[in-house]
Amino acid sequence: MAAKERGAAPPAKKPGRIAQVKQVFLSAKAVDPAIGWWMALAALGVLVVAAVVGIIFSALIYALIIGLPLAFLAATIVLSRRAERAAYKQIEGQPGAVGAALRSIRRGWYIEETPVAADAQRATDLQSAALVYRAVGRPGIVLIGEGPPGRAQKLLAAERRKVERVASGVPVTLLRVGDGGTEDEVTIRKLANRVQRMKPVLTKDEVSVVNKRLKSIGGVRPPLPKGVDPTKVRMDRKAMRGR
Repeated sequence: MAAKERGAAPPAKKPGRIAQVKQVFLSAKAVDPAIGWWMALAALGVLVVAAVVGIIFSALIYALIIGLPLAFLAATIVLSRRAERAAYKQIEGQPGAVGAALRSIRRGWYIEETPVAADAQRATDLQSAALVYRAVGRPGIVLIGEGPPGRAQKLLAAERRKVERVASGVPVTLLRVGDGGTEDEVTIRKLANRVQRMKPVLTKDEVSVVNKRLKSIGGVRPPLPKGVDPTKVRMDRKAMRGR
């Protein structure tokens, strides 16, 4: 066995569970200042229930001993839910939010993290751009648009025609990020869940073939505003660890 190199830095230790919870809490509190009160309320509620049960069965101390870890668990669940909400709130309305949200889909999908189509009225203003992202999975092809509603719809329709030329017969679903007021509109927070809950119709092998066909489209994508990279939009991953 080769000797260890002198002066080599030891591998960084992963933070413990308590340290992780603290990181998540601090990240979420910056967006949701009331998160500490909600956690305390959840923990207190569990302790009150435990105390009542303990009094009824004349085992108050025993009930509180059991109630303490349950109270901590309740607080961490509240932290997880509100931290997730805070993470999405950080990216809501930002160009590239769809790409950031789709990264939370872990398996079974081919995700294009950069826009497959874009339409910007002014080259210096990404806020005016309509963007389309693509995901391919067993439910078929999903195209998600963000940006000004009218232009996003037109861009989605154009991209749909393009993918149908190379993947004829494959289901294509169009979604647009918004306030969720219509059937084809979804909030950024519910986007990943909406995509993952779609009914599968293709086999894994078929998904792979479809993805390769779509990759072959290639070509020059519509230009994005100069100097702007929507893929740099990131959700706070620390705030998502509690999920």
